[in-house]
Amino acid sequence: MRLKLLPSVLILAAGCAAAPPVQSHFIHTANLFPADGFITQRAVFSTHGRQFPLNGYLAVSETGGKRLVITENFGHILADVLVKPGGKVFVMQSSRAFSPKDIRLGVAADLQCVFGDATNLNCPVEMPDANHFIIKRHGYSLDLRIVEVKPGAQPASLFDESKAERQ
Repeated sequence: MRLKLLPSVLILAAGCAAAPPVQSHFIHTANLFPADGFITQRAVFSTHGRQFPLNGYLAVSETGGKRLVITENFGHILADVLVKPGGKVFVMQSSRAFSPKDIRLGVAADLQCVFGDATNLNCPVEMPDANHFIIKRHGYSLDLRIVEVKPGAQPASLFDESKAERQ
């Protein structure tokens, strides 16, 4: 009787073989976006069981860095951060939703994961399809979608750290 069940067990076991692991990190986006340009984003920020829709406006400059402004749906600025090419972070504007510390440690890190030079080891990013990124960190997740990319040089004033909040 046991020998009759053996082929069925082997077929079931073969069908239950482990699927290949899902790549939890992605290849850098260096070739996906222009070195100089303006990128409009929509995101859902999830934390503690709550979700918050956000808008993001990212200006990138090959020589000046990355300037990200995060707003809520009615246009109120929640975070404004400048990341210079060397990785130095300047908090241009914070809010009650995102403190300067949250911006430096979270927003800037996520910005560098998707658009910068951070290593895959530091970036818990998945890329389900083109222009869609999911970042999962301890305490929050961010579902980010790129809405529009406009290539072209951005005003140098966007990358001027002299107007940053006191560090």
